[in-house]
Amino acid sequence: MNRKIFLSVSLLFAGVIGVNAQSNILNAKTPDEIGKKTAAQDSLDYDKPLPYGYVGDRDMLFAKRVWEVVDLDQRINFPMYFPTEDSHLGDERQSLFGVLTAAMDSGKLTEVYEDSYFTTKVPPENVKDKFFFKELNGSGIDLKNQYPDKDLAQLEAEGIINAEHYDTSILQPSDVTKYKVMGIWYFDKRQGELKYRILGICPMAPSALDKLRSGEGAEAVELFWVFYPGARDVLHKAKAFNERNSAMPITFDHLLNSRRFSGTIVKEENVMGDRLIEEYMRDNSQMQLLEAERVKDKIRNFEQDMWNY
Repeated sequence: MNRKIFLSVSLLFAGVIGVNAQSNILNAKTPDEIGKKTAAQDSLDYDKPLPYGYVGDRDMLFAKRVWEVVDLDQRINFPMYFPTEDSHLGDERQSLFGVLTAAMDSGKLTEVYEDSYFTTKVPPENVKDKFFFKELNGSGIDLKNQYPDKDLAQLEAEGIINAEHYDTSILQPSDVTKYKVMGIWYFDKRQGELKYRILGICPMAPSALDKLRSGEGAEAVELFWVFYPGARDVLHKAKAFNERNSAMPITFDHLLNSRRFSGTIVKEENVMGDRLIEEYMRDNSQMQLLEAERVKDKIRNFEQDMWNY
């Protein structure tokens, strides 16, 4: 009897999650009704990210900041990469880059910085300058040289130079092939366990200028850094695809906080000015990977050593 009750409650709970994922999909009479929640559903739905608990400085017995690179070519990281372009999927599914840029455009995301230390805040409109670049092509340069007494603005106003005389480059979501994640591992002595907290996330892609001049061989660089705690509300409302069960999509906030991604450590805070692993393990990719594993084991072994007597 108890087993039947437990099964019924479990199915009911799963059904509630499924309704929240794509509300009203089985009751809709037209496609427009899919995703529209009733007043009763809205009143019961606590659609907020799970708040972080307070951690006092005295509670942290050990702490170490690390920087990781998340390669989107790995299958486990695909939910952060796809979809790479707008399609019939609409706004329900977006890549992580699409979610971040859309939030910047709407003004919902303002905690954007130049680096992972969050010292210089950058207006979102200035960040978008990296996504677009144009320069005169050969024919445009020839026309410009024919009118040395006129500047470029005058030539465009008179229609002498137009879009055909420019080479343009626009950064697309498909160009974002990596993310850099900065977080802190700490040992909470009150709860007696090692925990992880994300502090920043940064999409990596070739700049629009490098993409135009170097093509597919352009190196991915840091575009902007987002202070993660300030972006949790945005990331909680955006859903990533759940390959095992499409009725229960996972939020990007849950995906990142639960570390459902694969990353390689590229830097830890250290006495040498937080230098990168590749700066002291030069020209040897295998040794760099082994060093990344050593850093990971050093952090993980701290928790294990706490229980040795």
